[in-house]
Amino acid sequence: MTPPEKSDAYKTLLVDDDDGVRQVMTAVLERKGFEVIAVASVTEALRLIATEKFDVLITDLHMPNPGDGFTVISAMRHSQPDGLTLLVSGYPGVQSAMSAILLEADEIMVKPFEVGKLAEFVHEKMMDRKPAVRLEKERVAAILQRCLTGVVEDWLVRVKRSKDLNHLWLSDDERTGHLRTLIEDLVVRLGKPSATTKDSDAMFSAAAVAHGRLRYLQGYTPAMLVHESRILQVTLFGTLQNNLNALDFSLLLPDVMTIADEVDAQLTQSMGSFMKSMQKAVAA
Repeated sequence: MTPPEKSDAYKTLLVDDDDGVRQVMTAVLERKGFEVIAVASVTEALRLIATEKFDVLITDLHMPNPGDGFTVISAMRHSQPDGLTLLVSGYPGVQSAMSAILLEADEIMVKPFEVGKLAEFVHEKMMDRKPAVRLEKERVAAILQRCLTGVVEDWLVRVKRSKDLNHLWLSDDERTGHLRTLIEDLVVRLGKPSATTKDSDAMFSAAAVAHGRLRYLQGYTPAMLVHESRILQVTLFGTLQNNLNALDFSLLLPDVMTIADEVDAQLTQSMGSFMKSMQKAVAA
């Protein structure tokens, strides 16, 4: 038996569904003095990340469902941000094509690579490693409030590109109308601890009612009112996409559902006001 070489005993989680790969990589790393725990599934890896502390994570990207290497990397980055994360892929194009993964993984290693140099590579990375910069995570409401002016501007750009909406001549102020207040109303609902997706949670919005009347006077049709509301949802979700690094994912799904529900509720109120204005004009 060849004794392990003296090295820093980095505790390493190795995740790969290929038995042969796990055995070879484990042997190489242990020979260099690493403490290796090797598992074959994403589920087992997530359990270990939640219960044990690791210095290094090495995971294959492509593994059988449920989950994949990106899921493991994301979990590690979230719960143990100071750990070194290495993602292994058999696709040469992954380094340039998967920029989102680069936000989570420290390095992407493309197969085939020289396994014998893996320990040296990890050691160099650990020697140069600085403590992780912990970005303050924000709730969806905080991000939308911070980006409010940008949301309005982006929405306006999208609306001006729409042939169905821009055939009416309106100034930018007339076109944005009550949009800023509508978004602020949405932020208020998102900020409530009890925010859910129940219809009863939808807020009364004076801005939505006024918006419906304004759009009728400006010559909108009901279809145009629906179209600009859809653009608002797309713009809001685009803003979240552009702020992924700052986003608190723990409540993302319910917040996204609340956005959809509240924007629809605002549309319903605007449409009701629009139709009342139309009926009054016909009766006059």
